[in-house]
Amino acid sequence: MSIAMVYMAKEFNWDHSIQGYILSSFYFGYFASQIIGGVFADKFGGKRVLGLPQHGHSLLYLTPISARINIYCLILCRICLGIGEGASFPSIQSLISKWFPPEERSRAVSTIFVSIFIGVVIAMPISNMLGSSQFGWASIFWVFAIIGFIWSVIWHFYGKSDPRDYSGISKEELNWILESKSSFYSEDNFENYQSGSREYIMITDDDRSNLQNENDALLPKNQMSSRYHDIRKIPWKLIFSRREVWAILLDQFFNAWGYFILINWLPIFYYEYFHVDINLIGYYTALPYFLYIIMGFTSGYICDYAIHQLKIRVLTVRRSVNLIGTLGITISLLFVTYLAKTSLQGLLIITIGFVLYSFQLSSINVSQTEIAPKYTGLITSLSNTCGAVPAFFGVALTGWILEITAGGEVIID
Repeated sequence: MSIAMVYMAKEFNWDHSIQGYILSSFYFGYFASQIIGGVFADKFGGKRVLGLPQHGHSLLYLTPISARINIYCLILCRICLGIGEGASFPSIQSLISKWFPPEERSRAVSTIFVSIFIGVVIAMPISNMLGSSQFGWASIFWVFAIIGFIWSVIWHFYGKSDPRDYSGISKEELNWILESKSSFYSEDNFENYQSGSREYIMITDDDRSNLQNENDALLPKNQMSSRYHDIRKIPWKLIFSRREVWAILLDQFFNAWGYFILINWLPIFYYEYFHVDINLIGYYTALPYFLYIIMGFTSGYICDYAIHQLKIRVLTVRRSVNLIGTLGITISLLFVTYLAKTSLQGLLIITIGFVLYSFQLSSINVSQTEIAPKYTGLITSLSNTCGAVPAFFGVALTGWILEITAGGEVIID
């Protein structure tokens, strides 16, 4: 949408405020479906819940039509698309907690989340080419609507919520996944594991002996089971009483301000601030994400190695990579505002910032699967809800600030 917005704004003569409202309207719907999507993912399985949003990609077909009717129809269409997409990340995290043993979760989370940006890297130049072609910017939405529909059909037949439900998995691999989880949460390993019990949500210290298979420490004793359909009552009070949960929620809230502003406004920033040719915007936007992908894969392996081979405390590793990512992108954005004089200098600085920012993938995104695996979907939905609030207001606020100041550099400040 951020690439298409450049073409749409030229055709419809939209100012920055209107662009901000359109871009941010998606996150209003995204906010609305987070929690219910996470609850459903934990209760009914990630496969079902993840499959439903992808059918919502059919709304992409309606985007060009709604845009030509009026701006209100376009905003409504974007809100509906956001509602469909809101359940995606909680479902993905719920699937990760079921399919991957603890010693692989850092690289699993970083790999899956980095794969999202592989799509960004591919989609940005393609969108640029489609927008500049004879088919116009509307073809951007048509092409990706078709791709989304094809994926949803494949997922319907081959996706599974639990490895025990997948016929294609070997008995050896299945036993390894289940035994790894059992060992990780067993009484013997809790005392020896370097992270210490303070890094995992515990009901009482006496409950350790009851942890078997994937029996989450958040789970009341009468709900001890690793199957997603055994969840009956959610311990809301216990969840919100834990500082680990609040740390994730606050981190996601503040991180989302910059993340969503960048992903929505970066192409426009290149176009208006550095005067990059409109046919090259997609490539300028894709390069930082391309190196983000490479380093994102690497950071997952580094974290798993540090935790399970070097025996560094989990909390230390998660805090360290979070600090590297946060400071890296923050400093680079300040530099691009005050030091970069050309588009290539700006591209270089932003790319370096994205490389450092990729370390954050192995921080709170993994912590959501570690502190309470049984409720991964729910905790992810809570954190994404906190992230959707600044996404909605931050993206719209950026457009408003740009409009009243008539200056491009405030997008980075």
